[in-house]
Amino acid sequence: MILTSANTLQDKTIVEYKGLVTGESLIGSNIYKDLFSGVRDVVGGRTSQYEIEIKKARDISLNSMIEKAESLDANGIIGLRISYDNLGGTMGNTILVTAYGTAVKYE
Repeated sequence: MILTSANTLQDKTIVEYKGLVTGESLIGSNIYKDLFSGVRDVVGGRTSQYEIEIKKARDISLNSMIEKAESLDANGIIGLRISYDNLGGTMGNTILVTAYGTAVKYE
């Protein structure tokens, strides 16, 4: 599966647009209690636990989006975007990670 933030695929011909596909994941507010006890800044190439959790949430969102594209018989996703939103309010400090793009079939 090719993923790109571009709206075209270089050296490929898009033969069908399958439609919008999305994937979402949440990082719950309890993670903050767990993380702040062990969060370290990125120093000397070390990655903080917070960044690891954000990457996990992003990977879950991307994989969910890819599964939806594959169910549409797509072999690429163009116009890929990823957003991070703090839901706040009654959701506490929950972060929503959303990946979205256009599923396509190319040759």
